[in-house]
Amino acid sequence: MRLGPLLLTLTLAASAQELHHGKKHPNPHHARSAAEWERVLENPARDAWQKPAQVVEALNIQRGQSVADIGAGTGYFSVRLAQAVGNDGKLYAVDVQQDLIDHLAARAKEANLPQLIPTLGAFDAPKLPAESLDLIFICDVVHHIENRPAYYAKLAAALKRGGRLAIVDFYKRDLPVGPAPPMKIARDAMIEELRQAGFSLVQEHKFLSHQYFLVFQPGWQ
Repeated sequence: MRLGPLLLTLTLAASAQELHHGKKHPNPHHARSAAEWERVLENPARDAWQKPAQVVEALNIQRGQSVADIGAGTGYFSVRLAQAVGNDGKLYAVDVQQDLIDHLAARAKEANLPQLIPTLGAFDAPKLPAESLDLIFICDVVHHIENRPAYYAKLAAALKRGGRLAIVDFYKRDLPVGPAPPMKIARDAMIEELRQAGFSLVQEHKFLSHQYFLVFQPGWQ
């Protein structure tokens, strides 16, 4: 069964409201199985507005690089990013839910992507090796992270010199997809958060209709 665009919107909105009212922990996958999330996150209707191929192309990833996908979910971007780094690269697919990690492992095996490394993170830490990554990619997840300044510091520590942090997230307004506006982080607020965490905005892509697409580097680089 595939969810249509309207049901996809309602599902994401319901999930956002569940998180907003504070059940246990702000886990974007809370109370949903990997199979349920696959029906939502891998819905073909998403491609029209998420433009995954164009997003990955804009990241200008080189073969052999090391990349992390934070909040990887079912691997919607992870598979594409793993293909971009090639067999000589590494793609750390990070999530906090064990059944999603198991799902990612099975998907990597099925797609013959040994470079895709499922990584069980924590709510307060991505569990990435220090000074090892050329790029960290986060799509539609930052607004779920608590104590973001401390989390940003851990992301910076995982980047190589010259490494980048790319963030795609929803504009803070009413949209046909994504969470309700109170949950969202405005573009300018996101830039300011990262500035206070020591990151500088180095690039912005504007081809997404519902989301901003920002690329940062730590200020010490």
